[in-house]
Amino acid sequence: MKRRYAMGSFLAGAAAARAGDEMSGPALLLAGYAVGGSATEASALLAGITVSAAVGGPLLGALLDRSPRPGRLLARALALYGTGLVLILLSLGRLPLELTVLIAVFTGLLGPALSGGWTAQLPRVVPRERMPRANALDAMTFSLASLVGPALAGALAHLLGAPAAVVASAALIAFALPAAWTLPMGRDRDRDRDKTPPAASLTADLAAGIRAITRTRPLARATLASVVSCTGLGMLITCTPLLGERAFGSAAEGTLLLTCTAVSALAANAVLARRPRTIAPDTIIWSSTLLLAVALVLSATGHPVLVVAAALTAGVGEGPQLAALLAIRHRESPERLRSQVFTTGASLKITGFALGAAVAGPLATYSLPTALLTAAGVQLVAALGFHVFRAGSC
Repeated sequence: MKRRYAMGSFLAGAAAARAGDEMSGPALLLAGYAVGGSATEASALLAGITVSAAVGGPLLGALLDRSPRPGRLLARALALYGTGLVLILLSLGRLPLELTVLIAVFTGLLGPALSGGWTAQLPRVVPRERMPRANALDAMTFSLASLVGPALAGALAHLLGAPAAVVASAALIAFALPAAWTLPMGRDRDRDRDKTPPAASLTADLAAGIRAITRTRPLARATLASVVSCTGLGMLITCTPLLGERAFGSAAEGTLLLTCTAVSALAANAVLARRPRTIAPDTIIWSSTLLLAVALVLSATGHPVLVVAAALTAGVGEGPQLAALLAIRHRESPERLRSQVFTTGASLKITGFALGAAVAGPLATYSLPTALLTAAGVQLVAALGFHVFRAGSC
């Protein structure tokens, strides 16, 4: 009963924290625009809270790995992240934009806690034999959050105003604090190890984490493929407003396409959770990028039926890809560096996504089909990169 409750608590906390995180981006955009009246100011807030994750991820992961009670450190990180969101809201219109963006940057350092930092604690909750199914369920919380978070932000902003959406996102993150705080310390061997403070310096641990990712070939190829694929996803999501306008006559329809993708990803991972050992995670990683490439080619046609089919196909690729990536990280990560591998990987994906979004904006303005076909090419590069690494290991 204890394990069953622990897993339920883990999933509920993860879903709440990640929904709050997915909600915070649109909420900050809406609040920045409502208060400042400028799309530039709004996008600066989102960029600030996103870009710093690349720096914060490795450091946060190393601290979690060194902590005898990582759950409590994780809870403090979540509390500070939620507090940062409220401070950003309070500073809008009251402080110079530069200071508000600086608060966003410091808040964003803790962003990987809501993704990789949380998932890295899963082996403390379930035994090894139950990990494949538990991992698929954990991946489902990402899809659920991407479905619920933006929709909830839009609804609250419409009914109560954009500031209410920011407060609600912070409240969802706060709801996850008890689940994080009460995470198990780990198995007996972990407790024995944690009685002695780590001999290595924090810098040495950071270097060891980077080496674990780059020198463990299955981990390196999965990380490379997922980061490149996430770059292509960033391009796709940036194109959705224009795609909605071209295919359905309204940019708002682009958000419905993202909903289709999230529902499809959730359904695909639900099937995967029932049969988690049907397909090897390594196979899912590269084959999912091909599905995403097909989805992007279908989107480039601009035909309404094919565009909807593309959104559904993208979810079938995106959801299982995440579950497979998490499974490979759990399988290949050294135990003492597990959190750092997860948070560093999350940081790299966020960086890839931001890069794809930055490239796609001007490219889609010039030619939407060109932007979408370029994103399809990026997905093919992801699959090629995975196979180049695999060929090198033979």
